[in-house]
Amino acid sequence: MKSLPVVNQPAHRCGALLDHIARRIRLRSESVLAPLGLRPRHLIALTVLRDGGGSTQQALAGTLEMDGTNVVGLLNDLESEGLIERRRSPKDRRRHVVELTPAGGERLAKAEFALAAVEDEVFAGLDFEQRETLYELLQQVTGVDSATCVEAAREDAAEAAKTGR
Repeated sequence: MKSLPVVNQPAHRCGALLDHIARRIRLRSESVLAPLGLRPRHLIALTVLRDGGGSTQQALAGTLEMDGTNVVGLLNDLESEGLIERRRSPKDRRRHVVELTPAGGERLAKAEFALAAVEDEVFAGLDFEQRETLYELLQQVTGVDSATCVEAAREDAAEAAKTGR
């Protein structure tokens, strides 16, 4: 059987390497978050709350793309550690507003510092310019930049709050 000629294709495929790097980062990240009592989903919720200045539970569920019941469990974990605070919304007593506590902000900062060290370890073979180039290439592939990601999360949270999702 004849193979078809490949035109304008790169000599190497990146998928397996990206998967390997993602797995390395994920495993190392989990190992540095565990002593802080955090899991990746906790970190994401804390980051969204910090960047958004708080949220309703429903909006947070929408932003995190999680079922409301699962968000309640996640928030229970964070609240029991004193990392977040839930209170009734003064605008609508049926809703809960979730905010990061000072302790939550401190724990998040420690986690981000630890995760930066993980990236430094995984990408140690690249110099500063190469890492910046990699970041720009990854942004190009995803079609978004970090500011766009944060703004999209805020818009989703605002829309979820309006629609009651």
